[in-house]
Amino acid sequence: MKKLFYLLIFAVMALLTACSGSGESASSEAEETEIIGDDIEGATELTYWTFVGQHVDLFRDAANRWNEENPDRPIKLTAETYPYDQMHNNLLLALQSGKGAPDIADIELSRYANYLQGEPQLEPMNEYVEPVLEESVTSRFELYAKDGNYYGIPTHVGATVMYYNTEIMDQAGVDIDEIKTWDDFVEAGKKVVENTDSVMWNVGTGDFLMDFWPMISQQNSDFFNEDGEVILDNETNSKTLQFLHDIIYGENIAELTPGAMNQSEEFYGYMNDGGAASILAPLWYMGRFIDNMPDLEGKIAIRPMPAWEDGGNRSAGMGGTGTVVTNQTEEAELAKEFLAFTKLSEEGNKNLWTVLGFDPPRWSVWESEAVRQDNKYYHYFGTGIFDTLLDLKDEINELNITEYTPDVSTEYNTTIAENVLRQQAQSPEEALKQAADKIRDMK
Repeated sequence: MKKLFYLLIFAVMALLTACSGSGESASSEAEETEIIGDDIEGATELTYWTFVGQHVDLFRDAANRWNEENPDRPIKLTAETYPYDQMHNNLLLALQSGKGAPDIADIELSRYANYLQGEPQLEPMNEYVEPVLEESVTSRFELYAKDGNYYGIPTHVGATVMYYNTEIMDQAGVDIDEIKTWDDFVEAGKKVVENTDSVMWNVGTGDFLMDFWPMISQQNSDFFNEDGEVILDNETNSKTLQFLHDIIYGENIAELTPGAMNQSEEFYGYMNDGGAASILAPLWYMGRFIDNMPDLEGKIAIRPMPAWEDGGNRSAGMGGTGTVVTNQTEEAELAKEFLAFTKLSEEGNKNLWTVLGFDPPRWSVWESEAVRQDNKYYHYFGTGIFDTLLDLKDEINELNITEYTPDVSTEYNTTIAENVLRQQAQSPEEALKQAADKIRDMK
């Protein structure tokens, strides 16, 4: 409750600052506003908030389809895009104060637990979620659930995979299909370093989403257990961080990521020039390749993560946005039905791929003709994308997200990775325990 109190205070201050109009404060108005169905007489108005402009593409397509298929129940959708912090802070304030919330909103995974405190001010989506669970990656729906109610609809699975530069791997004499375990990965890396001018991999110090978190998740570990207790400093996590340290300074097959993270301009240029033979990232990272590393088209192959042991998990679900219907909507049934139409229906899941390039939560559409049709992703990465996903669908663990997950991110990016991987000033055990104790003291 103390954590929630401070979040609310911060949100109030942010909103007052935004509305003050003084200095260089951010405006409370949306960065982008688009209205779909404005020309339809008698359409019911719905509002949608997001922090990702690309997501509006999905909702625009859905609103147009809805109005074509439901001429007796048309909607006028006002889609507003805000900066990340502003949207989340304003939404939290609106829900807690009881006024000002939109009908539908996106909530990013690391912020989601804040909206489930106490009695969620969100509409349950069970009547739409439960019928499709058997043909879905259920762990992604559990991220947005509480006490048996499903409040958020996932935007993608976020299946973490290994992206290999086949040109470098071929030059090194490595068959990427023979890399089954992390031990195999290390041996392949030795060949890459010996026979090419590249390293095998990069280890980031600015985003645990791209190495540390998926690597512990595939071992059934996490930062918190199911009861919300801190387990950041457990043995599995310490050994994993030691592994990351050792492949840089012991095996010498990896180096620290330029720009600290693989979503930086410095890294894009480095990778585009063949700096490393592989990248570990969720499937949604495909768009980063296409937008920022054009010279690698036709050279990147997607394969499962190496397992820690034979038969171990070879993927993890990372990142994500849950879309919700708020309890302030005056059109609850229509808003819920439209959200399900947009992101839960078979056609909606196909569009998560065709419109956004995301891996849809309903794996039943991964074999459909719609997701197999040629597009820019197949041109860049080849045709085996969904074959790989089908092979991994049962190897993605649920994540235990709490209101303190953002604090773990801060500790990892500012202290743990800095002290262990960059400065080598602490052992993994020391750094993880120090951070874990700090987070325990916050609770």
